[in-house]
Amino acid sequence: MALLTPLNPPIAAFAGLRVWLVGASTGIGAALAERLIAAGARVAVSARSADTLQATYAGRATILPLDMTDAAALQAAAGRLQAEWGGYDLVLAIAGTYAQMRADRYDESAALRIVELNLSGVFKLWGAVQAQLLAQGAGGFGIVSSVAGYGGLPNSMAYGATKAACNNLAQSMYLDLKRRGIAVYLIAPGFVATPLTAGNPFPMPFLISAEQAAQEIMDGLARGDFEIHFPRRFSRLLKFLNLLPHRLYFWLVGKGTGM
Repeated sequence: MALLTPLNPPIAAFAGLRVWLVGASTGIGAALAERLIAAGARVAVSARSADTLQATYAGRATILPLDMTDAAALQAAAGRLQAEWGGYDLVLAIAGTYAQMRADRYDESAALRIVELNLSGVFKLWGAVQAQLLAQGAGGFGIVSSVAGYGGLPNSMAYGATKAACNNLAQSMYLDLKRRGIAVYLIAPGFVATPLTAGNPFPMPFLISAEQAAQEIMDGLARGDFEIHFPRRFSRLLKFLNLLPHRLYFWLVGKGTGM
């Protein structure tokens, strides 16, 4: 039955798969790169820190240092991979940033930096790879979003807004690209122990390691999921809350976060 089939083609084997990870120096990106390399994938890694990439991946992956907000650098890196690999099977936009922010403690420059990387950077990466993927008529593009994009949360004014936009973007891209043979993945983690979350001054429910997050992503790709969200107990709770009337949603979220 069509309604029960995977939304994307399941990835039966990762060996030989050409994968470009943008945002692979630490956290989820680094853990995912390690799993893909171990599975035999042909991996390219990008991040701003050339030294970290070199120290971590020298001799094991193609190293393409860049800033995901730099459209020209992305175009150059994409061109190099096209020349060396002949295309790519999976491109993942992983790079992102986070800062606590409330509407009554607003920092405009910080908010715009978050928007530039978390949202504009995704558009720029797609702009760099879309011609090749469309010409191939195959391959996939994935966006690492967050469960924070499911509904408004305290202290998440800029970050949550960018992730909500990424959720919408991935859905739109799926509808546009499925008929062109291109898979689209929306990856929505909950709390993951990374350098970005290390400074959170509050308890993080259902916290998992970057290695656990990477395995969740690998499993979701293998199943052909469109939306890869985890840990399920937390992500399903937030999905449910967002179905409630606003009055009840605000009360429950406020009560649960002490706001």
